[in-house]
Amino acid sequence: MLWIIAIVLGVIQGIGEFLPISSSAHLIISRWLFGWDEILKGGGNIEIALDVALHLGTLIAVLLYFYQDWIEMIKAGVKNGLKTKDGKIFWYLILATIPAGVVGLLLEHKIEEIFRGDMLVIAAGLAIMGVVLYLVDKICLQKLTLQKITLAQAVIIGCCQTLALIPGVSRSGITMTTARALGFTREAAAKFSFFLATPIIAGAAVKHFADIITHLFNPLFWVGTLVSAVVGLFCIGFLLKYLQKNNFAIFALYRIALSIVIVIVYYYR
Repeated sequence: MLWIIAIVLGVIQGIGEFLPISSSAHLIISRWLFGWDEILKGGGNIEIALDVALHLGTLIAVLLYFYQDWIEMIKAGVKNGLKTKDGKIFWYLILATIPAGVVGLLLEHKIEEIFRGDMLVIAAGLAIMGVVLYLVDKICLQKLTLQKITLAQAVIIGCCQTLALIPGVSRSGITMTTARALGFTREAAAKFSFFLATPIIAGAAVKHFADIITHLFNPLFWVGTLVSAVVGLFCIGFLLKYLQKNNFAIFALYRIALSIVIVIVYYYR
């Protein structure tokens, strides 16, 4: 059973981390619906192993997909500072990561205690962000490319990323929505969101480095990592291509529909 759980959660993490639908919400919902919490908590330290594995997998996915971009940005940032466009984006990303990093370190556990198990909070987060994403994407212009981003815009997106600590909001959802509100094209909004995810997920991996070492020889750890990495890699490519010709409406409507289902199941289960 644990193998099935690892595969299913890996698929959910790979999809939810990069599409604007909230991976944390879907992981919590799936465990709640299928009663997997008892199985995972009864499996020794497998719960921690899988949690770390899923995030490690998405880190691998985003690094593999954008490795050339990151090499160019790091080289430009270190050699030329803010003199080139790639250098500017690199340092803007570093600065934009700080708000979520600080808030995460200070408040992550407190927020988890308050919100993580509350299905109605998750439903509200999914629905509210779904409506906001739909309206912002429909109303706001598409006039800015990623190369046009300013420090102020990057920091605003980074500050809004802190709201993703609330399950149901979605890290990619809030960053893409904010970028669209600032006038960026859909593709540019998605790409900056993916770039911004890299240091955040990497920071989480560093934070749990001891757990990674501990579970290196656990097969379930590598199953979760591999599945989330492969699915995440596919979803990054899919979304960037999809947004070249389509809008965010399908994701917004899905979020709203899922929130309704959660409320119905919550009260009638």
